[in-house]
Amino acid sequence: MIRLSFRLKGRVAASALALGLTVSACATAPVGTPEVLPEATAGGFVADTGQGTVSAPARDDWWRLYDDPMLDALVLQALGNNNELEAAVANLRVVRASLGEARAARLPSTQLGASGSYGRPAATMVPGSGGVPLDETETYDVGLDVAYEIDLFGRVGSTIAAARADAGAAEAALGVVRVSVAAETARAYTEVCSANVQIAVAEQTIDLQSRTLELTERLLGAGSGTGLDVARARSAVASSQAALPPLRAQKDAAVFRLATLTGVTPREVSQAVVDCAAPPRLTRPIPVGDGAALLARRPDVRRAERDLAAASARVDVATASLYPSIQLGGSIGSTATDLGELGDDGALRFSVGPLIRWSFPNVAVARSRIEAAGGLAEAALARFDQTVLVALQETETALSAYGHALDRRQALTVSRDAAANAARLAQARFDAGADSFLTVLDAERTLAQTEAALAQAEAQVADLQIQLFKALAGGWAPEDLQD
Repeated sequence: MIRLSFRLKGRVAASALALGLTVSACATAPVGTPEVLPEATAGGFVADTGQGTVSAPARDDWWRLYDDPMLDALVLQALGNNNELEAAVANLRVVRASLGEARAARLPSTQLGASGSYGRPAATMVPGSGGVPLDETETYDVGLDVAYEIDLFGRVGSTIAAARADAGAAEAALGVVRVSVAAETARAYTEVCSANVQIAVAEQTIDLQSRTLELTERLLGAGSGTGLDVARARSAVASSQAALPPLRAQKDAAVFRLATLTGVTPREVSQAVVDCAAPPRLTRPIPVGDGAALLARRPDVRRAERDLAAASARVDVATASLYPSIQLGGSIGSTATDLGELGDDGALRFSVGPLIRWSFPNVAVARSRIEAAGGLAEAALARFDQTVLVALQETETALSAYGHALDRRQALTVSRDAAANAARLAQARFDAGADSFLTVLDAERTLAQTEAALAQAEAQVADLQIQLFKALAGGWAPEDLQD
């Protein structure tokens, strides 16, 4: 519906341009930008089953839902110190300055000048001089020139509209960076904490398996064990030890990324952050709102809409070149051959009158520019439509992944509890002589695997929560961008 509406307007505008060489066509009307989103975007999300979520409006300061002061401090530090965010703020300042320049076209342009010269004109250029050299003369001039463009055909207004839309797009681009910085900072922090948890689980497993290895070695020394049991126990310890280096590397990478996001060097990251014992956990459901609210919040959708508005306005700027440019101008000043005579009445000069420029009938260049501007507007419309679809896709995907991750974590919790109970029973039966040591090793191996899988699932849930918050465009408040 959006595409059809826009293209119909575009064709009507193009037809008017082809025939619009008469003054009766007058001002051009802006090509419309989509005001109504598809009806299918209204209502709740397809993937929202209500597990871990609630339909309340989403929050900009979503990280406060964790009730983690350390996370709060990191996000605020990143929003204040991140270099990419500073660059986006500077770019917004540049675009707003361009808007101010465009608005200045509504005001008269003025030029104040003063000049003085000394010389002699060529005698051959002065009628009646008979070729006799003329006397040297001095000439002095001061004056003020004023010109004002009458925006009869909308060129100035459309230029301002395009610049205003560019400023809106730059504001939204800043919002995109804010969303990313807040989410990636929280993600890096949770990865550090989750890596610490997984490292602790691996170290506990190694400690348990090491004690088992010591037991098998003592049994072998006492003559009641076997070399096979010792070899199996030693293999289990080495296998668990091999899992530690990747986890520590993962933690280091998250620490270094967190440093970059918060605008500090890796050495300056707080030790409390490096040593965090557990990732932040939500104590309440995630508010997700609905599809319409999502598209209103997403800064990338806003940026695409503003880019479309700018491209549409530039179609009108190009269209205005088919019509005359009309300026009202005036000049007042004083010209004299002696500096002291500049203020005399006889030296006064002035002029007032209109200036009309029109490239008719050579309008081939103007028509080519209109065609190019129309193509850019069509491309901007396609990007807008795609941005809307991607926003919905990302949110639905994040909701689905988060819901399934919660199910997986619940199942792994049950599995871990059962494996822990089985390991205790196997150890008790071995101590009583009812089972072989191989049963104990198998039970401990299963427990280690389920403990590691559960820790990984916890990390995945924390990561998918951040991903969902990012898709919901938390961390960006439009009022923060106003002057």
